[in-house]
Amino acid sequence: MNATDPAAAPLPAPQPRTDDRTLLVKVFGKDCPGITAGLFATLAEFGVDVIDIEQVVTRGRITLCALVTPPAGAGAEGGLRVTVHRWAEEQKLQAEIISGTGDNRPRREGRSHVTVLGHPLTAAAVAALAGRVSEAGGNIDRVFRLAKYPVTAVELAVSGLPTEQLRAELAPEASALGVDIAVVAAGLHRRAKRLVVMDVDSTLIQDEVIELFAAHAGCEAKVAEVTAAAMAGELDFAESLRARVALLAGLDAGVVEKVRAEVRLTPGARTLIRTLKRLGYQVAIVSGGFTQVTDHLVEQLGLDFAAANTLEVADGRFTGRVTGEIVDRAGKARWLARFAEQAGVPLAQTVAIGDGANDLDMLNAAGLGVAFNAKPVVREAAHTAVNVPFLDTVLYLLGITRDEVEAADESDGTPGE
Repeated sequence: MNATDPAAAPLPAPQPRTDDRTLLVKVFGKDCPGITAGLFATLAEFGVDVIDIEQVVTRGRITLCALVTPPAGAGAEGGLRVTVHRWAEEQKLQAEIISGTGDNRPRREGRSHVTVLGHPLTAAAVAALAGRVSEAGGNIDRVFRLAKYPVTAVELAVSGLPTEQLRAELAPEASALGVDIAVVAAGLHRRAKRLVVMDVDSTLIQDEVIELFAAHAGCEAKVAEVTAAAMAGELDFAESLRARVALLAGLDAGVVEKVRAEVRLTPGARTLIRTLKRLGYQVAIVSGGFTQVTDHLVEQLGLDFAAANTLEVADGRFTGRVTGEIVDRAGKARWLARFAEQAGVPLAQTVAIGDGANDLDMLNAAGLGVAFNAKPVVREAAHTAVNVPFLDTVLYLLGITRDEVEAADESDGTPGE
């Protein structure tokens, strides 16, 4: 019989029915090497089958649970209980064995991942969010920590509610509590290779590039005033861009090198991009700023795509105009779609990050839109908001843990930020 013949494959182990007897074996105490191996070696003496395992270690204390079939034979279960308790005592652990039937209840329809970021994450915030899930008819099936610094990040696996409803339930609560949450649907798509598109000014970098240029032209205050109104959604972006760029007319274009040197990356930016690239993501920037700066960022950070406005230069000086298609609010959404097409990624598997009103169309068009330290109008409209000054916290929204990031950096000798 051919080895690839399905008939040659071993049959899967029979799954317990809901009325089949099972034993829940739980041990807990101070962690040390060999506990998991020791427990299962003890259980193996009785020929039981393993149905489920859960283990967690918190501050050096282990809780290990094994759901197993009862041993066959008269008196065998009593022998198992005595042997497990004796082994646990030798290990200075406590043991509990509970008889029951079946496996865990199946998770209900409507499955989501809820990432909670706190700086700090208070017990009151966790209580309020968990209570809101319960009141809305959902259930928290699992909780684990993603990061302990620079923020505390935990992920909740929630079932029983549609993702959009769960997001609507939790977002106001999180805002009132001063914590950030992201609610995304569970499924394989979360692990798919994606495209991440970022705004530049006040997102990837800490600065507003036009204000850096304006400082050299002596009109910084006037430009900053117009910029603030545009980002808050009080002015049409294209109109405000033309007005601000006009103030740069006559400025020596050689100032570009100085401005590039003045640009400050947002804390965590390099970690975010480096980690995404390791995972096979493609990373793009789209900016209402200028190619004179974004081209340098592409080269510096190894980005895949970029779009921005271009300051017109004549006779070595800025003319006070931009050339080509203006990258405004609608333009950013168009570039997101173009980048996704070039990357071969459906829009549902894109992530957009931005802070200003001109990012809103892009944030709403993406599969996940993240408002990063954003203006109120943006926080209210985006899928989720992050209000801590560390760009790499976006990794936690994608289910990537701090330990995984640090292990990858350590393996290739990359220094942290």
